[in-house]
Formats: sequence, structure tokens, C-alpha cells
Amino acid sequence: MLLILLGVLVMHLIILILLIVSTAASTWSVGGDRTTDLWYTCTNSNGGYHCKPAISEDWLQAVQALMILSLLFCFFSLIAFLFQLFKLVKGGRFFFTAIFQILASVFVMCAAIIYTVMSPDDGSVKFGYAYVLAWVSFPLTLISGLIYIVLRKKE
Repeated sequence: MLLILLGVLVMHLIILILLIVSTAASTWSVGGDRTTDLWYTCTNSNGGYHCKPAISEDWLQAVQALMILSLLFCFFSLIAFLFQLFKLVKGGRFFFTAIFQILASVFVMCAAIIYTVMSPDDGSVKFGYAYVLAWVSFPLTLISGLIYIVLRKKE
């Protein structure tokens, strides 16, 4: 049982790291000498790297908000898991943790879908690794939430 709890905790930490990197990294889309993330658009010109704030369209602000919410809910579910690990009665399930984790997966899925649908497509721009990490963290977060539903505390 201890090994399962340790595995779930390590998986949760990996998911949290993936969400942090995908939210903060500067390569949601890459095209030529330009990279775009949720916060800045950076170009590599004249031997320098110049960044300016990203466009302030509603869809990008929705993606920003959803990614931050997914980060917060994932972090709060980790805190809830650690709290329930010591305070939950024997045989109890980690429902509170599971709800937060499943909500985090829904938020990251919605953010990635909005970015996929609304990002400009001019043919030369490709999705970067931060975008891929957001999509990878979605099923991992969902699976983690489902594991928390099934998981019972034993002495």
C-alpha cells in the first residue's frame, strides 16, 4: 500500500511539474524566428532576442486563466491528498482530492482546445513543446483523478 501511495504521489508531482512548465515555457507555437507562448511573443532578429507582450484577445486570456486554474487545482489537490493521507479514517476514499484533480484535467483540456481552435494558422507556425506538454498533462491528470477515486486509505 505504501508503494502505491508513493507512486501516486510521484505521479502527482510529475503532473504538477508538467503543468508549470507548459504554462511558463515560451514555445506554445514556433515559426521561423518567432516563438509565442501564453504571455509573450518573442522574435530572434539582428542577433538579439526581443519579446513583447502577447496579443490581448479574449481567447488567449481564457487560455491563460484556464492554465493557471489547472495549476492551482492540481496544487490544491496535492495539499488535500497529503492532508487526507494523515486525517482520513481507515477505509475512506480520497474524493476531495479526486474532484480537484479531475477539475484540473478539465481546465487544462479546455485551455488546450481553445488554443488549438483559436490560434492563427498561417502554415509556417507549428505547435511547440509547451503545447504538447499541456496535452500530455491532460490524460495524466485525469488518470490521477480516477486513481484517487478508487484509492482507499488502509492502515
